[in-house]
Amino acid sequence: MICLTVRPSSGHVLLGCPAVISFGPSPAPAVCRTALALVVVLLMLATTGWTAVRHSGTPRDPRAAQLAQWRTARVLGRPLPDADGPPARTAAFLASVGPAGRQGLARRFPLVVGNLNGAPAALRYRANRIALGRALGQERARLATAPLSPHGRRLALRRVHRLEALMRPGRQILAFDPAGRGRVAEVLGDLDRAERISVIVPGVDTHLLTFQRTSRRYSAPVGMAESLYAAERAAAPGTRTAVIAWADYTAPVGLGMDSVTGRLAEEGALRLTALADALPRRAGVALFCHSYGSVVCGLAARGLPARVTDIAVAGSPGMRASHVTELGARARVWATRDGDDWIGAVPHLEVGGLGHGEDPVAPEFGARVVSAAGAIGHSGYFEPGTESVVNFAAIGVGAYHGVSCAGADDTCRSDIHGEAAA
Repeated sequence: MICLTVRPSSGHVLLGCPAVISFGPSPAPAVCRTALALVVVLLMLATTGWTAVRHSGTPRDPRAAQLAQWRTARVLGRPLPDADGPPARTAAFLASVGPAGRQGLARRFPLVVGNLNGAPAALRYRANRIALGRALGQERARLATAPLSPHGRRLALRRVHRLEALMRPGRQILAFDPAGRGRVAEVLGDLDRAERISVIVPGVDTHLLTFQRTSRRYSAPVGMAESLYAAERAAAPGTRTAVIAWADYTAPVGLGMDSVTGRLAEEGALRLTALADALPRRAGVALFCHSYGSVVCGLAARGLPARVTDIAVAGSPGMRASHVTELGARARVWATRDGDDWIGAVPHLEVGGLGHGEDPVAPEFGARVVSAAGAIGHSGYFEPGTESVVNFAAIGVGAYHGVSCAGADDTCRSDIHGEAAA
């Protein structure tokens, strides 16, 4: 093991002992940064191994089975629309088959309809309740009949508890897929009537079992969404808002190789863009991207529709760009990081596909940097009362005059017009 000392901007970061590698000001800073990045990657491989990248065994995929049936099914003698097709085409088809046809499809193909961009939100909620109920029944049956190891039994019990929680009355599940570690998204508020919609894109180790937590509540997607939704209603009581806790992509497991490459973020970016395309067109949309989620948002930025007005990143390892203009985003790009966040010590560069580019809070990147006062560490940006969540709420409702910049001036709010009334 080794000790790494990073100067001058990051202070001293102790990663191990006894040999010391010191990267300070030198005639070749790029070489030093590259070497540091490679050392960090080697340390990650030594501590997490390749198990974070390679998974043995693939659980049965019930959604894939339903998709195969969907492709050959007919309603009123007509083929069903492509499940990955344009949302407008899907919406038109579903409108044409009437309420009975829509409900029949939800019962027959809940894992398709529940994840179908272009389907009415209420239909997706109903389909996902059916899918959750079936998944819960299967997990209970496994617990009762299957020969499980102690670890397998604990995981099955956790899945049962999570599925039961997601089925509680009033929850609006916008997406659900039980395969693998599981993907899920939930809506707070009235999505169809919202004037402003916020989407939270979380980072590493996000899946069905970590979607919601009792301890460290506001570090999980549901808690993040609850805190932001409350802050937005406080910031703009007269504005109809909705917040989506979006854990509907495959996030990296731990700090392994997937976390320092863009492979999973590329697939996540496609899914995020598809979601944004399907949201109600009259609503303005803001993305709030935490940690590795900011990599997803960075890769999605160029393809997002114009109604996505803002992208805010917190605790970001980079957005796969060296400057904000390289994102190709029409949206405003905001960034924040708490002084105690360990990710500030991670080298912000990209070498041979490893790393995610420039630090979004660095002046060289060109984002609008806002205050994160009160946030503690890497997972504290959505804690109620922190300046970070208050700033996110102001961005989410379009009340930009309420944003607190990280510096002493108001440069992060410059050249913004058309603010919503708070």
